[in-house]
Formats: sequence, structure tokens, C-alpha cells
Amino acid sequence: MGKVTFREDRCKGCGLCIEVCPVKIISFAEKLNTKGYHPATVTEEKMVKCIACASCARICPDVVIKVEK
Repeated sequence: MGKVTFREDRCKGCGLCIEVCPVKIISFAEKLNTKGYHPATVTEEKMVKCIACASCARICPDVVIKVEK
């Protein structure tokens, strides 16, 4: 099981990470960040499905995603 963390305050909500996630656990948060975007996030319930492939971190243009095994 992996662990994904987002620097939500820096996310611009482009959705690239959502598209490339093979297990489809990433979604947009309901709340807005300081820039006025809905940041990408993973809920604790969905985190158990993370395979730590780091596809999301590699595609993120703003380097806001950290993946740990």
C-alpha cells in the first residue's frame, strides 16, 4: 500500500493526476485552496487502494504530489 500526499495550497486543479491514476482514487476536493481552485486529493478510505505507482507525481506540472511506499 502506498501513501499519496498533495500540497493542496499549490494545486491548480488541472486534473492530470486524476486521469492517469490506474486505480482511480484521486478526485477533486470540495473545498477551494488559497488560489481559488478545487485541489486534487485522495480520501483516507481510498488510500488503501493506492499501488504507489507514482504516475500522478510524474505527470503533475506543479510538483505538488508526493508518493511513498
